[in-house]
Amino acid sequence: MPQAGTVVVRITCEKRALSRRGTSALRARGACSLRVVPRQVVLLRGINLGAHKRVPMPRLRELLSGAGFGDVRTLLASGNVVLDADAPPEKLARRCEQLIEERFGFPVSVVTRTRDELAAIVSSDPLGSVADDPKRYLVTFATVAPPGEVMSKLEPLAAAEERVVAIGRELYSWHPRGVGRSKLWSAMAGPGLGVTATARNWNTVTALLDLVGSG
Repeated sequence: MPQAGTVVVRITCEKRALSRRGTSALRARGACSLRVVPRQVVLLRGINLGAHKRVPMPRLRELLSGAGFGDVRTLLASGNVVLDADAPPEKLARRCEQLIEERFGFPVSVVTRTRDELAAIVSSDPLGSVADDPKRYLVTFATVAPPGEVMSKLEPLAAAEERVVAIGRELYSWHPRGVGRSKLWSAMAGPGLGVTATARNWNTVTALLDLVGSG
């Protein structure tokens, strides 16, 4: 896993952009400019579920690379992207939403996190002591922290073994019997949160952290 504060340095030489980690990039010679480019995570909401909102990952990578983002990589088919982008996370999300709707013809909500934010999310792991199946341990990423009254409505819906914890903009939830019949999950997955959000299981979250640290 990457250490907090790790950065990507982009070296631009003769109209080519190369990504390098650490200070080794400083040895570049010639007419080159150096600038720090944040590595960011882009999460698409509600794509590739059944026949609706189909977004092939190769086409998504091509789209984002063509828009000028660096070292674009995807994980699985659920809309998990890691890339280099100068834009602040909120502006990056809006730009990605615009590009996706223009290319694919339908709106897709996007949530973004920086490398260090994702590292902090994994480090927090408030349910790690009880969540023994990473496929049923979920992190819901919201654009802003859900209103305080949301938690008071969610907690009574949890079955005996379920758990839900809010930390900042994230909701961590444990569903040992799955989400199919979970009243808690139904409330979290719908509009009841009052904010735009998208969820990933713990396997995907930790794999994204590995990926965002490998660029």
